[in-house]
Amino acid sequence: MKDRPARSRGRMRGFTLIEIMVVVVIIGLLASIVAPLAIKQLDRAQITRAHADIKSVVDALRIFRLDHYRYPTEDEGLLILTGIAPPNSEIEQNKLVQILESEPTDPWNRHYLYRIPGQHGEFDVYTLGADGKEGGDGTNADIGNWNIND
Repeated sequence: MKDRPARSRGRMRGFTLIEIMVVVVIIGLLASIVAPLAIKQLDRAQITRAHADIKSVVDALRIFRLDHYRYPTEDEGLLILTGIAPPNSEIEQNKLVQILESEPTDPWNRHYLYRIPGQHGEFDVYTLGADGKEGGDGTNADIGNWNIND
């Protein structure tokens, strides 16, 4: 007679439907707690990035003023800070220095707005927030050089 392989004395069993449902419910509860916190952190990160971007643009505008004895006109906009003279610029292309790598965009992928003279100072650099409309609260609020902490 041939030797038979030894059989496992223990019994293999799968998960019951109830056990799987309990795990799914627990994962769902955890996701419902964690997801709003993660979204809130994302909103804060976007606002913080907008503040940092605006501070960088303000610094670039001050450097531009040191080089050219004036701020860019509204027609020249923030693009001139990249070293590109728009067609309507009084400054010749060869006299421009690249201060910013590219024209800055806000966390919602729109160009920052520039107004001179500003309503809040010599100039305004701002974004209209996530909704792209004036006013609002939270991530929809306007963020400008007049309301960021230095």
